Amino acid sequence: MTDTDAPGARPQARTQNSVPWFWPLEMISAMTHQELDTYRRGLATFAEAVRLDTGLTPKFATPNRVLLDLHTMRLRDFTPADAPARQTPTIIDAPFAGHSSSIADFSDGQSLVQTMLAAGVHRLLVTDWKSATPEMRDYDIDNYLAEINVAVDEVGGRAHLVGLCQGGWMSAMYAARYPHKVASLVLAGSPIDTEAGHGPLREMSHRLPMADFERLVQIGGGFMRGRLMLSAWKNMHPGEQYFGKYLDLYEHIDDPAFVRKREDFEAWYENPIDLPGRWYLQAVQQLFKENRLARGTFVGLGRTLSLGDIRCPVTLMAGEQDDITTWEQVFDAGKYLGTPPADLVKLLVPGGHIGLFMGSRTLKEHWPGVAQRIASLG
Repeated sequence: MTDTDAPGARPQARTQNSVPWFWPLEMISAMTHQELDTYRRGLATFAEAVRLDTGLTPKFATPNRVLLDLHTMRLRDFTPADAPARQTPTIIDAPFAGHSSSIADFSDGQSLVQTMLAAGVHRLLVTDWKSATPEMRDYDIDNYLAEINVAVDEVGGRAHLVGLCQGGWMSAMYAARYPHKVASLVLAGSPIDTEAGHGPLREMSHRLPMADFERLVQIGGGFMRGRLMLSAWKNMHPGEQYFGKYLDLYEHIDDPAFVRKREDFEAWYENPIDLPGRWYLQAVQQLFKENRLARGTFVGLGRTLSLGDIRCPVTLMAGEQDDITTWEQVFDAGKYLGTPPADLVKLLVPGGHIGLFMGSRTLKEHWPGVAQRIASLG
């Protein structure tokens, strides 16, 4: 009996040529079919999760051309070649909240652009907001209103505006500043009366001192960094963002349609854009803390803006489960608008915030009617 055969003796170090060197192959060969499938699905899910987080970029689903390339945006034109020239153009004013404007044209079958085109809005454009560059650090809300004005003038001097989230309050400001240039206005998930309701953004803006928001901009080097905002959004639903969505991916890893939809969403969600620090702090202070737009004290492009100057047809859309912009913040706009009651439509639709813009049910059941109303106005 050798020393290594003795009870309690230390085993010799395993060499590269010993059988245990290829223990992974032994483990796999011993697996049942069910265990092998679980192992395979786990590897595929991990590889796809890495790809979702690092390898995808947002894109517009529908063919378009860049009509204008400005400092703050690219104005994208989705108008078909055979569109009636007499129709007043419609501009979708996309959200400017740290993510790509491609949410307005998310994917085939989940596209506000495609829905509106199919419903008769043929002359259709989208504001594709750019991530802030060092030269844009000190841009304020006036810079964005001025370039919306350039966009409206470029398409003929008058347009229907469809404002989504932050794009909505900028569209409302523009309509109050230039009421003769806005044929109709849609405000979807747009915080107009920021004192209304008890949503988390309202509570946060009132609870935290302005110094905390200024510190975030300082950390971002003069910008509100998209990555910081993305972390905040994720922490509103941490279970879903850090665990649930990966479990869903594991359970559906063999469903190409599910994986494709997840890729489309994560390409948009995981690629945030930066906001000018001055624009961000102005919005926090003057809109969310002081509610100046609803109170009629906000100054835009040199003039105090009154929502009462907006008299065109208006549609207000809110999500029942929207925990970003509560329905009260949207619908309370009706208290201040100069639009006649017969021309004011309020729509409370199922779903949350993002679902307002790209949810399949909302696009199928609610947006076609909104688009048809716009088309009927000429």
